Amino acid sequence: MTDPIADMLTRIRNALMVHKETVEVPSSKMKKAIADIMLNEGYISGVEVAEDGAFSKLVITLKYVGKRQSVINGLQRVSKPGLRTYSGVEKMPKVMDGLGVAILSTNKGVMTDKQAKAANVGGEVLCYIW
Repeated sequence: MTDPIADMLTRIRNALMVHKETVEVPSSKMKKAIADIMLNEGYISGVEVAEDGAFSKLVITLKYVGKRQSVINGLQRVSKPGLRTYSGVEKMPKVMDGLGVAILSTNKGVMTDKQAKAANVGGEVLCYIW
């Protein structure tokens, strides 16, 4: 697998299209940090790490409004392995005019665009969620 973060976002997007309750993703520290941000921002309703033999996986519980309306309207991978995208604190991206969230990998850890602006750090723009 070339891009595990894009794989995670695609699995979430596909599970949302068929209205699944949960989705399983192979676990890593970066994916866990992204899922924790999604949980704190209210886009998903739960994250837990499940041990499956030698490997661990993330079990992400998706969040819906009503019966079939997903809370997540869009997921977009920004920085790819072939073309990395970086942003300084002055030119921090705004997703949907502030309604969405940009997730960044900084030298102080994985954080949202608002947290990075408050901490006065820039970094690699991983993905957009709205």
